[in-house]
Amino acid sequence: MAATTDADDLRALLSEQSDEFLMAKTLDSDLHFAFELQMQEAIDASLASQPSASTLAPFTSPASLPEGEIDDSVLGVAAKLMLDDVQIVTQQLVDQEKCQAEMEKTLEDLDRRIFDQKFAWEIFNIPEDEWKNYGDNFHRPYYNDGASSSSSSSLSLRSPSLQTENFKLYFKGLVSEERFRDIRVVVASAGIAICDSRDYLIFEVKKPLEAVESGGLVLSSECAELQALIEGLDMAFGLGLQRLSIFFDDSVLYNYVIGIESKSNGKLAGLVNQVSHLQKKFVSCVPCLVGRNDIKYAFKSARDSIVSQITWSEETDNSKIMKETCVICFEDTDAGKIFSVDDCLHRYCFSCMKKHVEVKVLNGMMASCPHDGCKSEVKLESCKKFLAPELVEVIGQRIKESAIPVTEKVYCPFPRCSALMSKHEVLEYSKTCFVGAEQLGARKCMKCLQFFCINCAGPWHSNMNCHDYKRSNHYLQAEDTKLKSLAASRRWRQCVKCNHIVELTEGCYHITCRCGYEFCYTCGAEWKNKKATCSCPIWDERNIIR
Repeated sequence: MAATTDADDLRALLSEQSDEFLMAKTLDSDLHFAFELQMQEAIDASLASQPSASTLAPFTSPASLPEGEIDDSVLGVAAKLMLDDVQIVTQQLVDQEKCQAEMEKTLEDLDRRIFDQKFAWEIFNIPEDEWKNYGDNFHRPYYNDGASSSSSSSLSLRSPSLQTENFKLYFKGLVSEERFRDIRVVVASAGIAICDSRDYLIFEVKKPLEAVESGGLVLSSECAELQALIEGLDMAFGLGLQRLSIFFDDSVLYNYVIGIESKSNGKLAGLVNQVSHLQKKFVSCVPCLVGRNDIKYAFKSARDSIVSQITWSEETDNSKIMKETCVICFEDTDAGKIFSVDDCLHRYCFSCMKKHVEVKVLNGMMASCPHDGCKSEVKLESCKKFLAPELVEVIGQRIKESAIPVTEKVYCPFPRCSALMSKHEVLEYSKTCFVGAEQLGARKCMKCLQFFCINCAGPWHSNMNCHDYKRSNHYLQAEDTKLKSLAASRRWRQCVKCNHIVELTEGCYHITCRCGYEFCYTCGAEWKNKKATCSCPIWDERNIIR
């Protein structure tokens, strides 16, 4: 109430001063007009006594000046300046009241969201039986402490959750070199996310930063990070939060803020001091070090702000579309056809990403982000936007192959299937339809549903062992004989752990199989602790020097 009274008194005082300035200006104008009339009468009388004299132009009084002309009298100019100052102060007062009203609305919305999330969490944890019996009677009114929303102008006085709950502040400052049409530009942005104690997002800010400092210097990534942190602390304090945990994904900045390391750079040291000053405004403000994935909210907000600075609208026949320049092909592309890598959020057009992923797949590799030095993986689900379904299936198979350890891989022996499975999953699947599958070695393919033997990798033979089965099938015995003969002639070695055949093309005789087993290529003896257990030579000059 006191703040409202002061504002009313100030507005009344400004109104009185404005009226006094207008009266003074009017009085000055009237006096000046009377003086000019007397002068005009004297001139007319003088001209009447001298008819041959040249006629003077009639005088125009200040009162008859056209609209928009400036009264250049000293008092008129002073009054005008004072009136301008009064109008400025009055407008500032109006703007301040609007800002206060918007902040009140924001705080109330924030408090309501916190209340709703807590209430939803309580409902979620109610046992099912209790909910069935008493769920219809379960309620929790907003501001159930009995305080009226109009009892105080300060929301923090009637919102204990803003003072007692420990909130989480995630922040990210980015500096990136992008392409805007035909020029390269450096843009910077800050992303801020404030979450409650259960990590639910309750407030988010994305804001551009000045990428080029005075003197033409580019803003450093460390300064951008600290500026984002300062924005976040200012925002949290403005929202009335009292307890805060700050999450860093950069150990260097974390050490700066907690005081383990100091920086001689004047600007960086000043930003660190500013952060320390802001921390003291909170009841509790604890810095924490986390990984990049833990600040995903703030990172996405910062990248969105970067994108907003490098896109532009272009008019078409029917509507406006947003355009963005691909940094690979330099083509201006519809922003809807720009692909964003999930983890790092670097952006490229569909055409360039399609070529990039296809080349990686053809070379037997998984595709990563094309940005120089970025190791973010391009996820399969995202590739469906620009890849053919057949290629998506191939990539999915590659991902599955890389996810299963070599010693766990099992392929269906039937040529028309050849499905890849892991030993564990196919065993669990076979147990549901075959009694004693683990002891007997019988497995059921999860794709073609045919039974096979895990020991000899052939069709299931229930009435004989693997040796008798191979002897009874002459074509299998002939195939084994051919393979053994070829291996002997080429001097191949078979890993005793996973049974894969290894060929030495160059290098030493110390072999590390893809299953991790280490052995001597000459005699097959195992290597232990990176040392040979046999007396064979370690290398041959012909295999070392080509």
